[in-house]
Amino acid sequence: MASGRGIARLLIVAVGTAVFAAIGVSLFVVYPESLADLAGVLVALVVVVAGIRIAGTVAGSLFPGYDVAEVAVEGPITRDGGGGRLPSSPRGTPADDIVDQIDRADKDDNVDALLLKLNTPGGEIVPSDDIRLAAERFDGPTIAYTTDVCASGGYWIASGCDELWARDGSIVGSIGVIGSRVNANDLAEKVGLSYERLAAGEYKDAGTPLKELEDDEREYLQGLIDDYYETFVERVSDGRDLEPEFVRDTEARIYLGEEAYEMELVDHLGTRRELETELADRLDRDDVAVEEFEPERPLMARVGTGAQQLAYAFGAGIAGIAEDREFRLRI
Repeated sequence: MASGRGIARLLIVAVGTAVFAAIGVSLFVVYPESLADLAGVLVALVVVVAGIRIAGTVAGSLFPGYDVAEVAVEGPITRDGGGGRLPSSPRGTPADDIVDQIDRADKDDNVDALLLKLNTPGGEIVPSDDIRLAAERFDGPTIAYTTDVCASGGYWIASGCDELWARDGSIVGSIGVIGSRVNANDLAEKVGLSYERLAAGEYKDAGTPLKELEDDEREYLQGLIDDYYETFVERVSDGRDLEPEFVRDTEARIYLGEEAYEMELVDHLGTRRELETELADRLDRDDVAVEEFEPERPLMARVGTGAQQLAYAFGAGIAGIAEDREFRLRI
């Protein structure tokens, strides 16, 4: 089926090229007898090139060269794609952009299936869940696959797909939630800094790094982590058809792909080529043509994001570092 589309596209382009070539030659080479024949030839060439592009566009719309969409989730999962304030911090694709790509693939009549490439150590909870929900909304087969790392938030996302593929040496799992803070109280005392509390609400400043964590604050923050963990277990249990107790027994361990497959945390082990062959069989065709969907972001938006990160890098200072090390939840 894919080869038939290719032949049809080629025929349209060939016919379109011939038609526009004939028009160009007739208008600018044959009929003019005295008025700048050389210029006429150049204009004719322009017409031919334009015709090729127009014919290619028409062919692409009538006989698209893809039937499967691929969307990549790579790097830390965050709302804006930022890995941190410093330029050396790892970056990922903004979660909202990933959701937009999946939704565009879902609306594309040419797309019959979705491949979700997951190479991520995890990240923020709600952005991960937004991507999972987008994968669940997709009307068609959704296959997640990883070559390197599908951990924590990546596995959260995979729970919203029909199945998960991995390689023997892939890292899979880490079904858990972590909350962290830096205790800078002793350091603050040494450099002469003190913490003065001005807050409304007993737990408003729980996790602030410039003061010791009280027992009741620790219990409160641990309760938040436990609640998110139960949600994670529920997502994996429902999406992967696994017993909740089995998921808890993994204790947030990571596994190599082969062991993850034996534990049924992964559905198939194989290469990308093997995955595409299997998908073609399911879609009842000789092969599949995969189109990588990318964010639709205007140039000025990309420039603005880069400038913002540069400003963070040079202007964060001590206050920014302290803020970045307050209590944070991630998966």
